[in-house]
Amino acid sequence: MFHLPRYPPCVSGSCTDLECCAGGYKYMWPELVGETGEKAKMTIEKENPNVGVAFLRSGDRRIEDFCCNRVFVYLNSHGTVTRSPKIG
Repeated sequence: MFHLPRYPPCVSGSCTDLECCAGGYKYMWPELVGETGEKAKMTIEKENPNVGVAFLRSGDRRIEDFCCNRVFVYLNSHGTVTRSPKIG
């Protein structure tokens, strides 16, 4: 059995794309690749207060549903962001 990250219940309403989900807030953070996970979490939640961050390590499985209130942040073994975080 694999471990799934905990996160709030999925919320998307009628949105099916990033811009709709963002509701005027930021929805992608490519500049965070290479930063620490904690810095990424603080930045994302400051720039979009409607989302929560869920951390995943390399090899972790993620839930494939699309949620407007969630951003997965992928970390390597050193706690560094390895992919551009985005809503979903």
